Amino acid sequence: MKKWFLISTIVLLMIINTNPASAISNAPIHWGFTKGKNEQQAEAGKAYDELLRKHHAFYKGDPNKKVLYLTFDNGYENGYTPKVLDVLKKEKVPAIFFVTGHYLTSEPKLVQRMVNEGHLIGNHSWSHPDLTQVSNEKLKEELKKVKDETARITKQKEMHYLRPPRGILSERTMQLANEEGYTHVLWSLAFKDWLVDQQKGWKYSYDNIMAQVHPGAVLLLHTVSKDNADALEKVIKDLKARGYTFKRIDKFK
Repeated sequence: MKKWFLISTIVLLMIINTNPASAISNAPIHWGFTKGKNEQQAEAGKAYDELLRKHHAFYKGDPNKKVLYLTFDNGYENGYTPKVLDVLKKEKVPAIFFVTGHYLTSEPKLVQRMVNEGHLIGNHSWSHPDLTQVSNEKLKEELKKVKDETARITKQKEMHYLRPPRGILSERTMQLANEEGYTHVLWSLAFKDWLVDQQKGWKYSYDNIMAQVHPGAVLLLHTVSKDNADALEKVIKDLKARGYTFKRIDKFK
């Protein structure tokens, strides 16, 4: 009996040790937070703050420094990214563009321009799936294909930042991303800007950004939005006038 118990215990330990991810939750988290206002920071709550800290992820920076981080999600091109890049170049503002496989294969020249002009390319997955619903192997493949194709068409050989598709993540996906050398970059400022058939004019974008902005904000914008492209230059100039500066996400503190 004792021998059988010992063998059973050893087998159980082997199973646990060979599958450590089994103890990690894959419960989907749909990223959300209480929006910032009056230049007070957005808040996701203690539980999310602790979970992100555990996996070296972040969604906002130092509340005492008027530093902003521009991030753009690029699933496909809608004709406005060149204008966005023109504004960033004119205003000397860096950004990170989270791209998909579709964007890399359809717009390699724009991706190359991003890197040439000092911006970062981030990983938004190859096919934009809900990463909590794919296997470990598929998740790694999704990230590797974006990294490899970016390296092939640009001078950026390394990739360390991940924006989860649809803002859906779990502790499992964060841990796997960490193992692959990635940090989850979430956001503390966003609004419904991605619906191309519901654009409302540049002031809609401008007003939403200015109402939510706060020290340390990580801004999520979509380049498919005409509103964003038309508002961006005024947004940047007016935020600079308020004393804000812009840093690239790899300078995050």
